[in-house]
Amino acid sequence: MCGIVGAVSARNIVPILLEGLKRLEYRGYDSCGVAVHQDGGLKRARSTSRVAELEATVAQEGIHASTGIAHTRWATHGAPAVHNAHPHFSSGPASDPAAAGRIALVHNGIIENHDELRAELVGRGYRFDSQTDTEVIAHLVHHLYEGDLLDAVQRALPRLRGAYAIAVFCRDEPHRVIGARQGSPLVLGVGEGENFLASDAMALAGVTDQIVYLEEGDVVDLQLGRAWVSAADAGGRYRSVERPVRTVQAHSGAADLGPYRHYMQKEIFEQPRAIADTLDGVGGISPELFGDGAWRAFEEVDQVLILACGTSFYSGSTARYWLESIAGIPTTVEIASEYRYRDSVPNPRTLVVTISQSGETADTLAALKHARGLGMKHTLTICNVATSAMVRECEMAYITRAGVEIGVASTKAFTTQLVGLYLLTLALAQVRGRLDEPSEAEHLKALRHLPLALQAVLALEPSVVAWSEDFARKENALFLGRGLHYPIALEGALKLKEISYIHAEAYPAGELKHGPLALVTDEMPVVTVAPNDALLEKLKSNMQEVRARGGQLYVFADADSHIESGPGIHVIRMPEHYGALSPILHVVPLQLLAYHTACARGTDVDKPRNLAKSVTVE
Repeated sequence: MCGIVGAVSARNIVPILLEGLKRLEYRGYDSCGVAVHQDGGLKRARSTSRVAELEATVAQEGIHASTGIAHTRWATHGAPAVHNAHPHFSSGPASDPAAAGRIALVHNGIIENHDELRAELVGRGYRFDSQTDTEVIAHLVHHLYEGDLLDAVQRALPRLRGAYAIAVFCRDEPHRVIGARQGSPLVLGVGEGENFLASDAMALAGVTDQIVYLEEGDVVDLQLGRAWVSAADAGGRYRSVERPVRTVQAHSGAADLGPYRHYMQKEIFEQPRAIADTLDGVGGISPELFGDGAWRAFEEVDQVLILACGTSFYSGSTARYWLESIAGIPTTVEIASEYRYRDSVPNPRTLVVTISQSGETADTLAALKHARGLGMKHTLTICNVATSAMVRECEMAYITRAGVEIGVASTKAFTTQLVGLYLLTLALAQVRGRLDEPSEAEHLKALRHLPLALQAVLALEPSVVAWSEDFARKENALFLGRGLHYPIALEGALKLKEISYIHAEAYPAGELKHGPLALVTDEMPVVTVAPNDALLEKLKSNMQEVRARGGQLYVFADADSHIESGPGIHVIRMPEHYGALSPILHVVPLQLLAYHTACARGTDVDKPRNLAKSVTVE
C-alpha cells in the first residue's frame, strides 16, 4: 500500500526519492509528497495527483537536498487531500512558534491509540492540520526531542499501539534520518557513503543492491557513510543489533508494456511463462520442494489450515478441494483478518499455510503469528517474493515465479499460487501414502502441459471481447460455479467488481434456489463456469432455473460438455477439459472478461479506485 523512500547522501537525493516513488506506484495510492532538508530548514511538496505531477512541482519550486523522505499514501485516516498527504511536519506548541517545522515524518500502518495521543498533545498546545494518525507521531517525536532525534524516536515508540513503519528527520540534525518498523515492512539500503530507507527494496533498484531487512521492533539511524540498527531488550532498553546485508536484485516496477494496453493485460498473457517458471526445477514430487525438513513436518501433521485474504483466499479455497480429495487431509480455509479475532480450537498437528503475493500482507502476517501463538509450529507460505516478511516468518516456503505484478487486480500471481498449492497437495499425498509412481507421473505431465493449454485459452480473447461490450452496459452480474470451480466463480466476480466497478456476486450454482434467483432478470448477466466434471448435469439444471426466469447465461464450457448456444445462452468453448487442474484454465477467460469490460467502461484498469496492491495495514 503506502510507500516510503528516504535517503542521506552527499549528493542531491531528490531524483532518487521521486524515482523510488514511481517504482512503488503499482501498489496504489491517492496522494504523494516529498520533504527535504534545504537551506537550513525543511521544505516539502505534496500532491493528490500522480508522482509525475509531484515531480513537476518539485522542479518548479527548485527543491533539492542531500537528506529527505518521500511517500505515497493510500488513505485510511482522513480523506485524500493535500493537508492529509505525507510528509507531515510538527507544528510545535503555540508557546514556541520557532519550533514549528522542526520534525518531518512519513508513516505506513495504523496507530490505534491516535485519539488518545492527539488529546494529550492538544492539551500541550500542539495544533493539528490533518485528520491523520500520522501527524500524532510527528508531534509526539517533537515533544520528546531534546537534541537527539534517535533518542526522541526511541522514547516515542513505546507510546504507539498498532502497526507502523516510519522515516523521520529533524531540521536541527542535517544528514540524519531515523527509521523504525513494527508490523509494516521497512528496509535499509546500504550505499557507498550514503544510506537509504524504503518500504520495499524495489524502490531502491538501480541505487543499491545491498539491502538489510529490518526486523520487528528495529530502529535504524542513517547518517553519512554509516547506519546503526538497534532493538529494545526485555527491559525496554535499546541496544545495537547486527542484521545481515543481502544482495538483492530488485526489478523496477516500470516494466515495458510492449504491445499491451495495460499491465493487467500483459500479466494475463504472461501466465503461461509464469507457470512454466514456477515449475522450473520440479523434477519430481517431494516434500523437499518446500524446504529442508519438510518431510518430517509433513509426517507430523494431520490437518491443514490455510490463511489468506482476497484473491489469495480464493486460491486457498480451491486448494481445499485438492487437499481433501487427493491428499485426504482435512483442510480449513480462513480469511486472515477474521481468524485472529475469533475463538478457535487449535491443533498442534496442523500445517499452517499462508498465501500472499507480496509476502507483506498485514492481516495474513498477524494471523500467522496468532496461529503460532496457539501452538501450531509447522508453518509454510506460498509467496511470490523470496525476501518478504512472510517467507522469513515461516518454517517452509514455496516461491512462485510470477515476476513483478504491477496491475492491482491479481492475475498471474493467482494462477502460480494454484500451481504451488497443487504441488503441496501432491507432496502431502506422497507422505500419506496416497501417491504412487504412475499417479505422480500423470500429475506432473498435466502440470507441464499447463503453459500450452493456457495458450489455447488465451486465443479465446476475441470472443471474450464481444461479450465485454454487453457487460459494459450492466451494473450487476452473477457468477456461478460448482465444487472445485465455485472459488473460481468467486475470483471472477472479484475481478469484475475490482476494475470495472460493476457489482458482482458469486454463488455455488445449487444455492440459486435459496435466494439469489430473486435477482435474475433479463438485465442480470449470469456467468457460469461449466467444466465437464461430475457435477455438470447438476449445473445444467441450475442453468435451466436461470433461463426459466428470463436470465441471460454466459457460459464457459468445456468442448465436450454438450452445452449449445441458443436464445439467452451464450457459450464460449474451452479447448479441453483438464481434470483437477481445470480451475487454472477456467479462471483465465474470467480475467479477460473483467479486463475488457473495464476497458469498454473506461476505468483505470491498473490502478482501480480505492484499492492498493500490497495491503500492509489491518
